[in-house]
Amino acid sequence: MRIVMAGASGFLGARLADRLRRSGHDVVRLVRRPAAGSSEITWTPGQGRLEPAALAGADAVINLSGANVGGRRWTTAYKNTLRTSRLDTTDTIARALAKLPEGDRPRTLLQSSAVGWYGDTGNREAGEESPAGTTFLADLCRVWEAAARPAEDAGVRVVLLRTAPVLDRQGSLLKPLLPVFKLGGGARIGGGRQWMAWIALADWLGAAEFLLEREDVAGPVNLVSAAQCTNLDFTRALARRLRRPALLSVPGPVLDLVLGELAGEAQRSQRVIPGVLRNAGFSWRYPDIESALAAALQPQPAITH
Repeated sequence: MRIVMAGASGFLGARLADRLRRSGHDVVRLVRRPAAGSSEITWTPGQGRLEPAALAGADAVINLSGANVGGRRWTTAYKNTLRTSRLDTTDTIARALAKLPEGDRPRTLLQSSAVGWYGDTGNREAGEESPAGTTFLADLCRVWEAAARPAEDAGVRVVLLRTAPVLDRQGSLLKPLLPVFKLGGGARIGGGRQWMAWIALADWLGAAEFLLEREDVAGPVNLVSAAQCTNLDFTRALARRLRRPALLSVPGPVLDLVLGELAGEAQRSQRVIPGVLRNAGFSWRYPDIESALAAALQPQPAITH
């Protein structure tokens, strides 16, 4: 396939682009500077600028753009950055696709979203048909997904990748925890009974490529593990893998002090299930937290370009 990708320099985007190239696909990156060759296309999503002709003839578009949710405290300004970095890019791509004649239009748009859509699910399992929650992230996901609607209305197969935190030693979930756990300071959050949504990096990459090829799948898809675990399960499994104790608990007020509004997300329970992937026949390489952590903590091969 010829695939145009936004967000190809990010943590997931760089790794997905590398995997797709290894599979024989031609990956063209959308960049916000002058293009350095035929493998790049310049766009300015903040101004809604992307020539529709730049997407003509591609088989698929993948949009993974968006500022890091856990990148810093959620000030009013950063919450606005989280919103605009998603809406501007998604709206620009969707409208460019909608302007293309049907014969030139890519068949598929893989559009990033997140399990934040569901808010706090408590002990209730949340599948793709479950409604949006009432949190800031849930509202952000709702408008983010809605921004892709012009492409869907134009007949593009839009797949909404409701991604869980990805397990990898360089990922936003494990990277800040590893130094603390290695020093014996690992701790559950509160009582640890809240459910955690997660997915191994290899399974996220495999699912994204799987969904590119499965033209019978559209709409929201939960990119989460095959087996759910609680925060306590995760904490114990990581401590065992690192051979360190994890006897502590971080109280909610301490998280509030350190993380601000983001602390609320860290304490929410998300029992999200991968109904669409399971029904489509996807096979997880690392379905449980023990095997996923073992893979995540192995040295990673270099990314090729």
